[in-house]
Amino acid sequence: MKALVYDGPGRRAWTDHPDPGLVDDTDAIVRIDAVTICGTDLHILKGDVPTVERGRILGHEAVGTVVATGSAVTGRRPGDRVLISCISSCGRCSYCRTATYGQCRGGGGWVLGHRIDGVQAELARIPFADTSTHPLPEQVTDEAALSLADIMPTSYEVGARNGRVQPGDTVVIVGAGPIGLAAITTSRLFSPTTVVVIDREPARLSAAKEFGADVLLRPDEDPEVAVAELTGGLGADVAIEAVGIPETFELCTRLVRPGGHVANVGVHGQPATLHLEDLWIRNITITTGLVDTSSTPLLLRMLAAGRLDTSGLVTHRFALDEMDEAYDVFARPQESDALKVALFRT
Repeated sequence: MKALVYDGPGRRAWTDHPDPGLVDDTDAIVRIDAVTICGTDLHILKGDVPTVERGRILGHEAVGTVVATGSAVTGRRPGDRVLISCISSCGRCSYCRTATYGQCRGGGGWVLGHRIDGVQAELARIPFADTSTHPLPEQVTDEAALSLADIMPTSYEVGARNGRVQPGDTVVIVGAGPIGLAAITTSRLFSPTTVVVIDREPARLSAAKEFGADVLLRPDEDPEVAVAELTGGLGADVAIEAVGIPETFELCTRLVRPGGHVANVGVHGQPATLHLEDLWIRNITITTGLVDTSSTPLLLRMLAAGRLDTSGLVTHRFALDEMDEAYDVFARPQESDALKVALFRT
């Protein structure tokens, strides 16, 4: 088969690779029908994730068709069309038993494209198939389902839910990339009064407007003053950090009102300063998190019922064997205006 293989920092190749086989009796082999690229994959290619070994197949967001199952798999069978979760779940450990699948201690968690081969390939081995894949209703397209592999549950769980968005809130989202845009959609499920989005790229601010943002700001427009004016001097009820750099995290801590919530979603590679000398007296709650994907069944039901809109996230489409071109487009959003790219089996 062909697969996208990591060969050390700055090096990748869409190349021949042995087909995967069943290793454990809870495995399934899935033919990849649609797959996407995550910003985390770009971090890996930069060498920011040293736990990823050379020779690893990347990718953790895909839709596919089951072609083989291990003897212990009872809920999936060949021919089933499934969403592959970015998080694998053993279903047995203490974390999985509380639906904290991202912290699985039984061999799951974020393993695909990280500690084991991922899904940017023609075929993939999926561990714990019964608990790490989701059957797809006929009315849900492959492209629509792709967003539920990672970014929609991430923005819902780590952003809107951890941030405790409530009806009538003012929500500020810093960063209008795919996660930030998904955070607009998932925050709106809780009926905030105002959603403010801050980003430096005009194309991404335009996308934020289309996704339902009420107020658009650039970093050079003094967002602290603007948010204070919108809220009678109090600040935002919730600030969602969706970039992953120190400046944006520290900005979020300055944008929230006393008693407000900062929900950090971005993946940080550098330390950020936590100004406790200012924050301790303001009753600020700061949350972080790796997605658990416990919300995926709920979001999938909403998608199938037409109550969740994932359209607009995919801006560029490719055949699976155009993986190199897709990476180039996704890695240059300032030039390509790419949000999410999707690749399909032809």
